[in-house]
Amino acid sequence: MLGKLKGSVIFFVILMMLFITIGSQITNASTTTYNVGDNGGWTLGVSNWPNGKNFKIGDVIVFNYPKGVHNVVIVDKANYDNCKSSGKTYKSGNDRVTLDRGTTYFICGIAGHCDGGQKIAVTAN
Repeated sequence: MLGKLKGSVIFFVILMMLFITIGSQITNASTTTYNVGDNGGWTLGVSNWPNGKNFKIGDVIVFNYPKGVHNVVIVDKANYDNCKSSGKTYKSGNDRVTLDRGTTYFICGIAGHCDGGQKIAVTAN
């Protein structure tokens, strides 16, 4: 009896590991990487870039820009609306952000850049 129970537990553990492996491969296969601003990169006037795109949870958005000229700040809606740079800041010039569910707000924290349209709101479902 104990041998049958032990065999069932081993079978169950192997089955669960298989489901986890297949599930993570399906999730990874369905993600998309987007370059913010397409060929123009993360720059002034990019605020309409997300329009018409269907972002999903786990998608990656990449901010390409000359290091030291711009940055990327994740802000809340109020700071997005008011162009206030208060949040996590990226400065590498090739920043990658994986999207979570809901809307994420990004601005450039360099003075005048957000007001010049260097901000995007991205909603992932």
